[in-house]
Amino acid sequence: MSAAPIELPRWADIALVPLISVAASLLVAGLVVIGIGENPLLATTLLLKGALGSVEGLSFTLYYATNFIFTGLAVAVAFHAGLFNIGGEGQASVAGIVLTFACLGLAPLPGFLLVPLAILAAAAGGALYAFVPGWLQATRGSHVVITTIMFNFIAANLSVYLLVEVMRKPGSMQPESAEFARHAILTPMHILLAPLGLKLPDTPLNSAFLLALAALFAVWLLIYRSRLGYEIRTVGANPRAAAYAGISPAQITMIAMAISGALAGGLAVNEVMGVQHRLTLDFTAGYGFVGIAVALMGRGHPAGVGLAALLFGVLYQGGTELSFDQPKITRDMVVVIGGVIILFAGALEGLFRRFTAAGLALARKG
Repeated sequence: MSAAPIELPRWADIALVPLISVAASLLVAGLVVIGIGENPLLATTLLLKGALGSVEGLSFTLYYATNFIFTGLAVAVAFHAGLFNIGGEGQASVAGIVLTFACLGLAPLPGFLLVPLAILAAAAGGALYAFVPGWLQATRGSHVVITTIMFNFIAANLSVYLLVEVMRKPGSMQPESAEFARHAILTPMHILLAPLGLKLPDTPLNSAFLLALAALFAVWLLIYRSRLGYEIRTVGANPRAAAYAGISPAQITMIAMAISGALAGGLAVNEVMGVQHRLTLDFTAGYGFVGIAVALMGRGHPAGVGLAALLFGVLYQGGTELSFDQPKITRDMVVVIGGVIILFAGALEGLFRRFTAAGLALARKG
C-alpha cells in the first residue's frame, strides 16, 4: 500500500517547506565551503553583499530573477495541469527566432506598435512550439517529457542553421542577427526611472522586469481566479474526475502547454529585446532548466515562484562577485550550491514535508 499523502496548511506548504529545504541545502553547501578551506559565514556575507549590497548588484540580481520568473511560471502552469514541461529552453529559442523576425521585418513601424507586436510574436512562437508536444500527448499518447526534450535539440539546431545561413548579419562571421533598431528594444530600467529622479547604474535590467511582475499576477488570476484555471487544476489533480465533470483533459493539456510556452517566451523578450538587441546563439544559457527548480521550490504558486526566482538571482549575481573575492570558490561551486538546492527542493521534498508535519504536530501539542 502507498503511504497516505501528508496534509499541511497551505502557508506551510508554500512557504515553510521551501524555507526548510533552502536552509538545509545552504547548510550542506557550508560544509562544502569548509571542506575547501574557506569560511562559510564570510562566503555567505560576500555573496549577499554582491547580490543585494549595492544598487548595481541588486539590478543584476533582478535581471537574472526576471528570466527565472518567466521560466518558473512556464513550468508551474504545466505542473498545475499534471504536465512536466522541460522544454523551456527550446520554446524560448523559437520565441527568440520569431521575435527577431518581427523586430527586423516590422522595423518601419513606430516603437509603440513594434514593441508590443514583437512581444506578442515571441509569446506566439513559444506557445506554438509548446502546443505541439501537448497535442502529441493529448492525441497520440507521446509523453510530454520525451517530446519536449527532443524539441529542445530541434530548436537548438534550428537556431544554428538560421543564424548561420539565413539571419546572419551581412559581412559578419559571428552567428548572430543584425542589431535591432533603437525603437525595437526594451527601455533599460535606469532610463525608465530617470524621470522620477532615481539614478540607477547602467545594467541589463530593463522593462521586461515589469512584464515579469505582471506575468506573476496574471498567472495567479488565471490559476486561482478563473474557470480555465480551475479546469487546469482539476485535470492535474485527477484527469478521470475532470472528464466525468465534463472537462476535456486533452483540451486542457494542449491549452496549458501553449500558455506554458508563451511564458517561456518571456525569456527571449528579456534577453533578445532587452539586453542583446539581436539574436545570438545560446542566449537561453540554462535559464529554462533552472526554471524547473524555481517552480518546484515555489510550489507552483506565483508568489513562491517570484521568491524562488529572487533566490536564484541572488545566487547567480552573488556567486559571480564571490568568485572574484574568494578565488577558491569558483563559479562552478555556486552551480553546485544551486544543484544542492534543486536536489533538496525536488527529490527530498517528501522528507522535508514529513519533518514539517511532525514539527507542526509537536507545536500543537505543546
